[in-house]
Amino acid sequence: MRMPTSKTAPMLVAAIAILAMTCGLSTASAATLSGTVQSGGDLFKIPVISTPVKLYEATIGTPTVLGTATTNFLGQFTMNVEQTTSQSIFFVVADLGKSVQLVAVLGPNLPGTIVVNELTTVAASYSMAQFYKTGMIAGKAFPLQLAAMMNDNLVNVVTGAPSQVLLSAPNADQTNSLRSTRALANALAACTANRALAAYFLELTTPQGGPAPASTPQGLANLARDPGRNVLAIYLLTKTWIPYVPGLLLAPDAWTITVKVNNTGNDAYMFGGPGNIAFDANGYAWMTNNVIQGQSGSSPAVVVLKPNGKPADGLNSTPKSPIVAGGILGTGFGVTIDPSGSIWFGNFGWGGVNPTATGNGSVSQFTPLGIPISPPLAYQGGPVRAQATVSDSVGNIWIASFGTNQLFVFKNGNPNTHVCSPPLYTGAQCFDIQIATDGTAWLVSGGGFTGTYKSNVSRYQLNDHSLTSLSSVDFPVGRAMKGASIDSFGNCWVASQGDSKVYVFAPSGALLTSFGGSLLSSINGPWSVTVDSEDNVWVANFGPLVTGSNFTNTRITKLAGANAATRPPGKNMGDEITPWSGYTLPSAGSQVLLHNGTPLYGSKGPISFSPMTRLTNTVIDQAGNLWALNNWKPSFDIDSSSTAGNPGGDGIVIFVGLAPPRPAPPVRQSN
Repeated sequence: MRMPTSKTAPMLVAAIAILAMTCGLSTASAATLSGTVQSGGDLFKIPVISTPVKLYEATIGTPTVLGTATTNFLGQFTMNVEQTTSQSIFFVVADLGKSVQLVAVLGPNLPGTIVVNELTTVAASYSMAQFYKTGMIAGKAFPLQLAAMMNDNLVNVVTGAPSQVLLSAPNADQTNSLRSTRALANALAACTANRALAAYFLELTTPQGGPAPASTPQGLANLARDPGRNVLAIYLLTKTWIPYVPGLLLAPDAWTITVKVNNTGNDAYMFGGPGNIAFDANGYAWMTNNVIQGQSGSSPAVVVLKPNGKPADGLNSTPKSPIVAGGILGTGFGVTIDPSGSIWFGNFGWGGVNPTATGNGSVSQFTPLGIPISPPLAYQGGPVRAQATVSDSVGNIWIASFGTNQLFVFKNGNPNTHVCSPPLYTGAQCFDIQIATDGTAWLVSGGGFTGTYKSNVSRYQLNDHSLTSLSSVDFPVGRAMKGASIDSFGNCWVASQGDSKVYVFAPSGALLTSFGGSLLSSINGPWSVTVDSEDNVWVANFGPLVTGSNFTNTRITKLAGANAATRPPGKNMGDEITPWSGYTLPSAGSQVLLHNGTPLYGSKGPISFSPMTRLTNTVIDQAGNLWALNNWKPSFDIDSSSTAGNPGGDGIVIFVGLAPPRPAPPVRQSN
């Protein structure tokens, strides 16, 4: 057989390539994944030798093994793999034996080199916490990819070092999360060095009434989901071996890990009181933004963040943040996404002005790319000072008209075809709306932000040309009621800010009970509640609206829900699952800065060490991350002053892997 010459070889290669494409074959050779498995990262790096390493692709069930290797005397390994991209995610597990493992989440694209250590394991266990319950990472592909994005916010898997996100403002030492990840990595390093400590760690992270975790990473995932468990004992374990520095100087109130974000994409329109979030089917967060940062006047912009909290950049057919169009002016609590994908915002108008010169309220509508559908002054002629703006399953848009004490509905999303309820009563000041599975709507009216008038909780049914009232409960139930959420049993949970309680109403509209309202409760001026997919309830605490209530920090409370099968053993409905402190976010010693680098209260104001402030809502994404909205700054005395006028909070605090995920929003299919 004659060998190809130098002239004929290129032609032969080209012919083979064409044939391969014609036959649907791949000409790509196997890729190589190289890495190092080591214990420690900052002060000490000890190679983990003679240890089996496996590369997996996550699935809904048992993950697929794509490659295997064994580390050499330097802790290094190399393996050949057949694919470099995944419709799900890749992850690597190094099994050190006796339930001790080190893990690294690689995401949907395989890097060339990686480091697997305790810090990558902390990131993997927390970001994948809601998918790491059976000894291996498992779940649907898209939520796993969202979780992998949050993993990248915690660690750089190429170097095994903390991510630039955690090393930089508004994280770094403005919060304690960077130090918390190092502290937890130290606990795992102690387990790597001493298998007796590993057994102790597995004992500490065993769920109450549940089985012991199969491995140290799964134990850490258990802790991520229940971070208030055995806090002090785990803290003491973090001090037995300290290769990652600096860690925590004091024990936290809970082992939560957060990522704080405050970049809108344009510092000319910084965060100024984000109030509520709606997640689209792609995991993008569309959020209201009350005021111009540092002022009390209405913000003309809304914010869109990627699933990892970075501002949407407009690339690859995505929206670009911030959005300044479509009549946006002082959005409050109102944001929703209808079944066709359109995004709707309710314009409240802050700073003593109405959203328009005519005094009418307005509602803005955008395409999924952020292109305005509503006119330059938005849709007018109906609601006044719109608050909650909610789509039902068929695309009707329900609007709480705070200014006229009414409920409005844009039928089929048409602002020119609307119906409204009669005004409830003077001062009702309608605030939130929740749609039940039968299509009826719950309307919460707070009687004003401070509860000057009575509160009311009503239910309505939409007919062809009218709204029918089905039930109504008002004073003495609640004071300054605000946000609500419906559980899988049809119960409606309502935050009552003025008396620090959460009320529960039966599907019929009748009052069932209330929780909180005492010094023994961590509920403190709740603004809204969110029911997770296990029916437990998350309370966003705003704090009291009275002078002298100058918070150094605020908190999130978790309540046991109505589903006895999913709430923790021994907990009754309404019992607090969080510690008395709630879930907080302390500073590690640096003052809070805005995205442009200026202090929270400006160069002449007081220094703030409160990275999480007064919250108006906590919203759960498809990966189980809980997004908490810093709506007001911590000092009520300063922020409510007519001369200061500087209330707008500075961003979003994302609690990684903390809550059972919410499903993707439904999308109406085109014919």
